[in-house]
Amino acid sequence: MKTFLSIGTGPGIGYETAALFAREGFRVVLSARNLDNTQALVKRLQDAGYEAYAEQVDAADPQAIAQLVEHTHARFGGLDETHYNAAIIRQATLAEQPLDTFNHDLNVNIGGALAAAQVSLNLMYARKSGTLLLTGGFFGIEPNADYLSLSLGKAGIRALTAGLFESAKTHNVHVATVTVAAFVEPESEEAVGIAKAFWDLHNQKPSNWTAEVTYSR
Repeated sequence: MKTFLSIGTGPGIGYETAALFAREGFRVVLSARNLDNTQALVKRLQDAGYEAYAEQVDAADPQAIAQLVEHTHARFGGLDETHYNAAIIRQATLAEQPLDTFNHDLNVNIGGALAAAQVSLNLMYARKSGTLLLTGGFFGIEPNADYLSLSLGKAGIRALTAGLFESAKTHNVHVATVTVAAFVEPESEEAVGIAKAFWDLHNQKPSNWTAEVTYSR
């Protein structure tokens, strides 16, 4: 059975994407800072008959991210999909946001993605297969001064994906992002649609791999 690791699993995009991969036959590992919330999401999947596990991780801690990826790989004898979905959505202008929270936001919004990418790709390169999926956002294309830390983080996600895409492809590993241009609520049509966009990226043939698709409503 293939293994899907979700980092920063919330009740919207993260859960719906993991649930879709579970329905398609993957064991799924959900992770976030709040273990109780994560366990509740896992129970929903387990009650539906899927193999699902909960892990606690602080996406602001790159060492914790690295350990989670390595632990998942070791526990299940491989890692086929990593989905980085963590983000701090903070409304604050440059003048309004203290420097310490700004740096913390960037640690989550892009630093954790870098850590997840580094370890996941090293493991996937060794196996010559795998997919790294990253949740992007339209603020990475059109930054918003009222959501500056999120805008910079999503721009980083987009640059990370584009920068890794070609080199990863030579190792038969697909790096891709869904740029979300929609407001997403839990259990919404948008969350389900974004999950489908990630699944479609996973299913692309290597000759047709793309680095980015945009989801909009």
